[in-house]
Order: sequence, then structure tokens, then C-alpha cells
Amino acid sequence: MTKVLRLHYAPDNASLIVRLALEELGLPYECQLVDRRKAAQKSAAYLQLNPNGTIPVLETPDGPLFETAAILLWLADQNAALAPQPGSAQRGAFLTWLFWCSNTLHADLRQYFYPEKIIGPEETHQDQLRRVLQSRLHQHLGMIDTALVRTPGLTDEADPTLLDLYLPCLLRWTKLYANRGPKPWFDLTSYPALHALCHRAEGRASTKAAQTAEGLGPTPFTTPKFATPPEGSAT
Repeated sequence: MTKVLRLHYAPDNASLIVRLALEELGLPYECQLVDRRKAAQKSAAYLQLNPNGTIPVLETPDGPLFETAAILLWLADQNAALAPQPGSAQRGAFLTWLFWCSNTLHADLRQYFYPEKIIGPEETHQDQLRRVLQSRLHQHLGMIDTALVRTPGLTDEADPTLLDLYLPCLLRWTKLYANRGPKPWFDLTSYPALHALCHRAEGRASTKAAQTAEGLGPTPFTTPKFATPPEGSAT
């Protein structure tokens, strides 16, 4: 176990969300690059930390943590920030949508990005899966856009929550990796609450730190460009 927080990360990966949370909380932490070009996430040493062989891992004084939402909630609860506190009236709805982001929106995006892992190498099968997922993603984005307007406490401009950090990253990846082809289908401005959320996120100091650390470009959420990180690879 480490005496300090150590984030095992790859540029523009799910670890980005954890980095944003660490920066928002002002916590000291170290970074350890997981070089995906060398499949470092499948190395014996890394599998000791996360037997799934996925990124991120956060090493803590209590042991290593994996699964993005679990890390985020642990950080929030340890520091009494970035989420409604246990016992508050807004806690239940917040947890509902936090885990919806992880288990529904993020999960469908992963399938869209890596269809071969779900349905095999046949491109026609992959295309069919992506068509199904595109329809699902449309529904998901409309659903969360409405929820942000109707449900108090999910996000907060003055006192940001985990969703203020998680959602902009998911929308960045939707634009970059799920919107390619001759007929792009995703337009962030079609979702006013999500668009406003991304615009706010770009003004935060945590985003500025991540832009420098991972080469995210000047407008990483509203008009994202592919990352040009100072170390490692974003693909």
C-alpha cells in the first residue's frame, strides 16, 4: 500500500475523470503512466492492482481501488465534497444518476468504441451493433439532459459534483470516437443542459490542469480535438 494517492492512468482515458476529481479536491497525488501501446494494463504487476486489467487504478493508504465510479464515490465520501452527503435529501437521486452514468451511458459508449470485444471481428456485425447503440445513446443523452434540469443537486456551478466531472468526459468521447463517419449523428448543442455543463467545465482549474497533463486542447468538451499527450498514447 502507498502512503500517498497514486493514479495509474492513460491519457484521455477513464482515468481523466479521476484526475479531475483529485484536482477539484486539491489532493496531492502521483501519476503512473500505464502504457497501452505496450499493453501495460495486462502486465503481472498491474493485474496485482486490478485483476480486470482496465484503467484506472487509484492506490490509496487503504489499498488499490478500481472501477471509475467506485473511485469517484470513495474520494467524494472521504473528503465530504463533490456529492450530496449521506443522509441528505438529494443523495439518493445523485447516486442513481452517478451509477447510471457508469453502468448505462459509459457502458454503451465502451461497446460502441470496441464492438469487436462484444460481437467479434466481423465488420457487418460491428456495424449492426453500432446502429443499435447509436439509437440507445440518443435516448440516453436526451434522458440525462432532462434529468439535469428537473433534478436538483445533480450538478452545481458553484459547488461542482462528480457529475460535473464525469459527464463532460463522456460527451468528449462521444464526439471524438462515436460520431465519426459520413453522417455524424451527435451534436452537443442539441442538448442544452449538457452543452452548458461542458462550457462551465472548460472554465474550471481542474480542467486546465488536465489539459496540460494530457494534451486535451483548448476546448476539450465543447469542441474537442484528439489528445496530444506529453507522455503515453490516447489510443
